[in-house]
Parts: sequence; C-alpha cells; structure tokens
Amino acid sequence: MRLSAPKKGLFLVSLVLAVLAITSVFVKIPDVTPHAFWILTGGYVALAAGVFFKGI
Repeated sequence: MRLSAPKKGLFLVSLVLAVLAITSVFVKIPDVTPHAFWILTGGYVALAAGVFFKGI
C-alpha cells in the first residue's frame, strides 16, 4: 500500500474542521456544538482520504 501526503488545501480543510469541532466543545456555537463529533470525524476522514488516495 502506497501512501501519499495530502495536498495543502485538504490538510487546511481538515484542520479547520478539527479546530471548529474542538472549540465548539468549550464555546457554544449554535449549529456546530450538537454535531461536534461528526464534524471532527469528517475532518479526520477527509485527511485519511488525502493520505490513501493520490492527488486528493
């Protein structure tokens, strides 16, 4: 299995999603706080897709 580094854009998107989800645990953000787990999971899945699939 060959892994590749994700592109900068995808890395930044996953980073923003992770920071948003973690921040919403400590600071109430109306539309984000109830779904913080799924937002964090989405960021992780996006990052994993960037590692597993070349060119994403």
